[in-house]
Amino acid sequence: MSNQQHFKYSTSVVAYPIFFLMLIWIVFWLQVRFFPIIKTWGIVPETLIGLRGIVLSPLIHSNIEHIYHNSIPLVILTMALFYFYRPIAWKVLLYGILLSGLITWTIGRPSNHIGASGLIYVLVSFIFFKGIFAKHFRLVALSLMIIFLYGSMIWYVLPIKDGMSWEGHLGGFITGLLFAIIFRKAIAKPERYVWQEPQYNEDDDPFLRHFDENGNFIENLELERDDEIKVEDEIENENEVEDDIENDEKYSGPKVNYIYKENTEKDITINSKYSDIVLK
Repeated sequence: MSNQQHFKYSTSVVAYPIFFLMLIWIVFWLQVRFFPIIKTWGIVPETLIGLRGIVLSPLIHSNIEHIYHNSIPLVILTMALFYFYRPIAWKVLLYGILLSGLITWTIGRPSNHIGASGLIYVLVSFIFFKGIFAKHFRLVALSLMIIFLYGSMIWYVLPIKDGMSWEGHLGGFITGLLFAIIFRKAIAKPERYVWQEPQYNEDDDPFLRHFDENGNFIENLELERDDEIKVEDEIENENEVEDDIENDEKYSGPKVNYIYKENTEKDITINSKYSDIVLK
């Protein structure tokens, strides 16, 4: 899958996270103002009625501090998900809620587990491991940023604090890791340049043609090419002339050398005498 499909901004990068944030705040407002019973609709492990919490628990929070601490990382991580992993963003969100909730329902203590922190751990784990597996410089940088911002969250997958659903955190962490492996083929590949291809030929590169054999840059390649053509034509003409000379020497018969000698006055007198004799 091309990088343009992954790293492309659109309104959905901001719209979907803001919509989800507004949804959990609306549910919290309804819970506080009109329906306090909403708080009891979380995941209750190993009970049939507690299964509804797998879908509803990310929308339910116990108090204003709880929802506040989950709001900021939820928006940041979902924005990163929709920007860097757009083709699989909805799968990670929806399946992540279901699988992490099911793990919490399976291993959790007999209590009411609520909050979006399980989903946050899904996103942190997925984005981190996905970047490591991809070996793409942008995704690796994103993974390092996630560690810098939320690296300390790893401790809360352990039962170190009372009243906190470490089972939900652990379920989200495991789910994110599994998704990073399952969706491994949907990773953006690092850009490969033309000169890195095995069939690359330097002589066909239009840029390298601007350099001569000594490495000097030739700004106007057409003029240089014309000069080369003229030189080649001259060499070709010289070769043709040499071939013609060789052919003439080969087929013109025996070679005759003429020697010219300047006549002296004596020679002229003798010649005149003999000429007169001949004429008589």
